[in-house]
Amino acid sequence: MLHHSHAPAGYQCPFCELLNDLPFSEGNLCAPTDMIYQTRHAAAIMACDGFGKYGGHVMIIPTAHLESLYDLDDEVCAAIMRETRRIALAMKLAWAPEGTSTRQHNEPAGNQHVWHYHQHVFARYSDDMLYRQLRHRVPVADRAEKAEQLRAAVFSERHPFALTEAELRRVS
Repeated sequence: MLHHSHAPAGYQCPFCELLNDLPFSEGNLCAPTDMIYQTRHAAAIMACDGFGKYGGHVMIIPTAHLESLYDLDDEVCAAIMRETRRIALAMKLAWAPEGTSTRQHNEPAGNQHVWHYHQHVFARYSDDMLYRQLRHRVPVADRAEKAEQLRAAVFSERHPFALTEAELRRVS
């Protein structure tokens, strides 16, 4: 095997707690309102951090507990990419950013800090300073508002790959 788990013994996954409506463990920064939607293989959730002067971005996560890119099968990979595209387009509809970016990290040296795969999706602006790592917490109420804006956008008839009720497993 080319990799191993980096989760500490007794790890309580914050994303699994959110996905499965479990009580949140101490230190879980998620909020129930962070859930935008969940399909069979992937979910879109608001991230608790923002960068620069912009608050909030989205993470696409598998619904199964899979730690890193190395653990994803082809079906889950495809689902994550579909939802990444769907959220990027929803951002364009909801917030009219100048662009979008995605990024993903694996293992501690790769800057992974939650031991559940997550693909970051950012609305981008020319002055956002995303790569300068000016990370800050985004208030839960702000994240909830953004989640609602994106939820409306993914169901919009203007969205070229609008989410359908048949695809949906859960909405916040």
